[in-house]
Amino acid sequence: MSQLRSGSSQCLWTSTLFIVLLSMPMTHGTNYGEALTKSLLYFEAQRSGKLPPNQRVNWRGDSALRDGSDAHVDLTGGYYDAGDNMKFGFPMAFTTTMLAWSSVEWESELKAHKEHRNVLDAIKWATDYFIKAHPEPNVLYGQVGDGKSDHACWMRPEDMTTPRPSYRIDAQHPGADLAGETAAAMAAASLAFRKYDEAYAEELIGHAKDLFEFAKAYPGVYHSSITDAGGFYPSSGYQDELFWAAAWLHRATKSQTYLDYLTDVYGTGGQRTVFAWDDKFVGAQVLIAKLALEREGLFNDKLEDYKDMAEYFICNCVQMGSNNVKVTPGGLLWFLPWNNFQYTTTASFVLAAYSKYLNATKKPIDCPSGTFQAADLLHHARVQADYILGSNPKSMSYMVGFGTNYPKRPHHRGASIVSIKNSSTPVTCTGGFNDWYNNPAPNPNELTGALVGGPNEIDGYGDERTDIQHGEPGLSTVGPFVGVLAAVA
Repeated sequence: MSQLRSGSSQCLWTSTLFIVLLSMPMTHGTNYGEALTKSLLYFEAQRSGKLPPNQRVNWRGDSALRDGSDAHVDLTGGYYDAGDNMKFGFPMAFTTTMLAWSSVEWESELKAHKEHRNVLDAIKWATDYFIKAHPEPNVLYGQVGDGKSDHACWMRPEDMTTPRPSYRIDAQHPGADLAGETAAAMAAASLAFRKYDEAYAEELIGHAKDLFEFAKAYPGVYHSSITDAGGFYPSSGYQDELFWAAAWLHRATKSQTYLDYLTDVYGTGGQRTVFAWDDKFVGAQVLIAKLALEREGLFNDKLEDYKDMAEYFICNCVQMGSNNVKVTPGGLLWFLPWNNFQYTTTASFVLAAYSKYLNATKKPIDCPSGTFQAADLLHHARVQADYILGSNPKSMSYMVGFGTNYPKRPHHRGASIVSIKNSSTPVTCTGGFNDWYNNPAPNPNELTGALVGGPNEIDGYGDERTDIQHGEPGLSTVGPFVGVLAAVA
């Protein structure tokens, strides 16, 4: 669920502690390449539909093969959202955009670690689904499954007996945020595939253009049309998705039309305190700041305004701003109580990407409390990655399967129930709760590469399956972390 804050107070002791922590040498050599490899396995565990022959996560089986049949459309494929069996298009699209951004920015690094093909496969599993979900210019299916009945059952996806209704937006039932985010995902993915499958890239950009026009023509938040989504992923607005989509369409097409939209429309999104599936303003600001950095001698007030807003967020993350992000005693950027890692990974991604942009233009970033170079931003991103992977007060890796001390009981239906490959006896709705959810034993299947929600604001973590707030992995947490790992590996 979205939990966006209005701001946080700058705290002198926190800033001082953070600077001390940054100056401390790491006591271990983190194998970022191994973490990168494992992070991509997570997406295979989340696959819905008919699994491919090269499926590496072998405790999973085919599932939800009739998705879309109620609407006479093929909606098989895509990803299950988190620890449930729902397909929520809004966060799935954001995850896809972040995976594509990772591929675009760190293609050579991904290739060096032999993971570029796996990133493209992870993106395509989503974009193939989005293509099917967008059968007409002004129609987009944005959810499969009934959230309430799904969350009332603890079942393997292979056993599902819960309803699988298909929900859509259209001209009569708009959702500019959902259409805009899916447009961004398609546009970013077209860039990722351009050199490798030109026809597929063109197909994606065609969908992106149609979806952006759909979003502009029919404003409104999607959960007013897909009301079931409101209990899980409500949207706080749609302007950020329109900015985000326009920024990606401009980068993918170089068309002045999209840049004009970004410079002509009122506002820049203003000063933001998070970057997440429900608030993409920072992402759009960073993409446009890249243009401002590169356009030496071509000064544009509006581009500079976007850049100022991007740098406001970045300065606060590195504790050199006017409204610094809170830091836990152990050094973790801490934004909000529910699944804090989803915000830490996106913030770290922004630091890594902006580091690359500064390095390319040989420019620093001037924060209220000092000047930072490109290497300084990348160092801050690495510190957050190190915390997540084990350099923390609990000496625990919060990535499942990485290291020796990691969460054994993440809140996840498929991982917590014996694999269908080992026991084909169906697990019932209530039987899953009785036999598996409430079972104190470790999960029988390792959800390799998953990031749990993370510790609380004083670095506490209990590894309890019932602790949804801290123990549930989600797509939108791991997606950005792929880019962070590629940047620091």
